[in-house]
Amino acid sequence: MAREKNNVTPATIKEVGEVIDIKKDIVTIKGVPNCIYGEILDFSSGDKGLVIEFDPDQVVALLIGGGATLKPGNEAVSTGNMFRIPVTEKLPGRVVNSLLQPIDGKGTIESSEYAAIFREAPPILARVPINEPLRTGLKIVDSMIPIGKGQRELIIGDRQTGKSTIAIDAILNQKKENVICIYCWVGGSFNTMVKVIETLIDKGAMDYTIFVGAPASTSSTEQYIAPYTACAIGEYFMNKKKDVLVTFDNLTKHAWVYREISLLLNRSPGREAYPGDIFYIHSQLMERAGRMKPEIGGSMTFLPIVDTLQGDVTGYIQTNLISMTDGQIYTSSALFNEGFKPAIDIGLSVSRIGSKIQSPALREVCVKLRLEYAQFRELQKLTKLRTKVSDETIAKKISRGQTLTEILIQDANTPLSEIEEILLFYAFDVGILDQLSRDDVIKFEKNILEFMKEHYPELLKEFQKDKVLTDKVKEGLAKVFVEFFKKAEAR
Repeated sequence: MAREKNNVTPATIKEVGEVIDIKKDIVTIKGVPNCIYGEILDFSSGDKGLVIEFDPDQVVALLIGGGATLKPGNEAVSTGNMFRIPVTEKLPGRVVNSLLQPIDGKGTIESSEYAAIFREAPPILARVPINEPLRTGLKIVDSMIPIGKGQRELIIGDRQTGKSTIAIDAILNQKKENVICIYCWVGGSFNTMVKVIETLIDKGAMDYTIFVGAPASTSSTEQYIAPYTACAIGEYFMNKKKDVLVTFDNLTKHAWVYREISLLLNRSPGREAYPGDIFYIHSQLMERAGRMKPEIGGSMTFLPIVDTLQGDVTGYIQTNLISMTDGQIYTSSALFNEGFKPAIDIGLSVSRIGSKIQSPALREVCVKLRLEYAQFRELQKLTKLRTKVSDETIAKKISRGQTLTEILIQDANTPLSEIEEILLFYAFDVGILDQLSRDDVIKFEKNILEFMKEHYPELLKEFQKDKVLTDKVKEGLAKVFVEFFKKAEAR
């Protein structure tokens, strides 16, 4: 007769420590010797902790949760699990916090998949060169500072100079581009965050956008992990072979939070009181952007935002981020106050990807724009100083420069299609707009595409197909412009 087997539950071995100190959002634990960086600890109070520092004697963790009932003497249990967030394709349209908990009142987010927020960047062999444009709909950016899918383009400038607006416009322009957008709000005011969300909703952008919010009213832990949460969400969609655009607004405040945490940990302060590893926490984030091989995934583009003080780009955090991105869009308070919006300083802004990602037509009409605009700005300075310059040179250069300035000015949240940009800059290139008033230039910009759709649909269709300014297309556009202005005069 066979002996019946006893049902024995396998023993589970867990490390259990004890909370010995709580300092704001930082918890010190004794007795969890085998933990690793980024591991999650469970406290007997129901809260959780994220391990960020350890030595043979003690472990330091960031508190995740309210921590209202956590006190010294509570147990801390090692889980052996890294910090992960739930991810799902149903995330677009949701507003969540750093822990992927909904804060939009639309119910829980159910998911069977999880992604670690701290992970290594994709290897070089998994990447391909950046060769596709990510159009922002901003004339000044798409023409002179083009951004490619997989690029990291820093938006830098003083406060209140339109940096967030540039990022929002870039998101609005992805409406028909099949790009998943993620807006990460770190350390800003709650009221301003609500306004950004309302803008995205009003413009219909939340259908393809995920908003990760960690305003100043949230804990230091939530603000610290928010960018990594946004990045992990982006990687999930990138691995699904989709194109992703992630905006970090802003990394200056993220650095402040990390500095605060580090000083509470008694780490030695360095330049501007930041800890020595401040470069690492941002570089490990920035290096996760890129364009993957088609068989591996899609692309992930980053638009990090950072503040300057009185236009000084030589600060510690600013220079760090400039060195680890592929170019910068520099906003100027002087230009903003002049009414030139978006207030982008062409002289200090650059895209290291360059014009190779532009369509042939856009590249052709924009190749001389930066030089022309730079010459115009210099001439303006010279004439203000009453330097002797020939009247003919002044009249021609300044008139054309003023026209270009009017063309580059653009209202917030009104992105243009690539075809509209090409038509506008081609008309400027051939000199048609030079003698027009500001109002006439605006009318031309708003109506030229609809005019072509109505009266020259075949030409427009041919042009949209290859986006190349062939001789035939140029002849057709000349007729279009003449006919457009005739009808405008008749009105």
